[in-house]
Amino acid sequence: MGSLYRREVKEGGRERVEELLGKVDKLEQEKAALEKAKEDWEAERKRLVTWRVRCLDSEEKLNKRIGELEEDYDDLKDKYVGAVGELDDLKNNIIQEHINGFEKGLRQAAFFHQDVDVTDSRFDVNKDVIDGKLVQEDENNGNEEAQQVVEDEKKAGDAEEVAVDAAE
Repeated sequence: MGSLYRREVKEGGRERVEELLGKVDKLEQEKAALEKAKEDWEAERKRLVTWRVRCLDSEEKLNKRIGELEEDYDDLKDKYVGAVGELDDLKNNIIQEHINGFEKGLRQAAFFHQDVDVTDSRFDVNKDVIDGKLVQEDENNGNEEAQQVVEDEKKAGDAEEVAVDAAE
């Protein structure tokens, strides 16, 4: 019985050894695959660290550029506000110069033609002399209003002449 037992142990041991050797080979293959995966992960990690550093550098540069642009924007905004204020002042000055010019013209007309009353309501900045007729400058009403103004002026002029003739 002892020999039979030994023989079974030997044969069983051989089968067991072969089985274990198969497992060892399989584990070595798995180990090699894991080592390769580990190397791939290490390479990917290094690549990502490099990208992270680049991104952080880029973020720092962009934040610096954003700060510079915000300063430039504030400067331009201040200049714009100043330019708008100056433009409003210039507009007001131009309007005032036109008013002064008109009043100057009225004073000169009164000086050269003393018989003309420059405070007369017929002196109107909204009217102009076109084709020898005093007409309203409003283009929407055009010729109708111009004709009405001319007729009114003639009537007023005729009434003044009649009054002057009657006074004489």
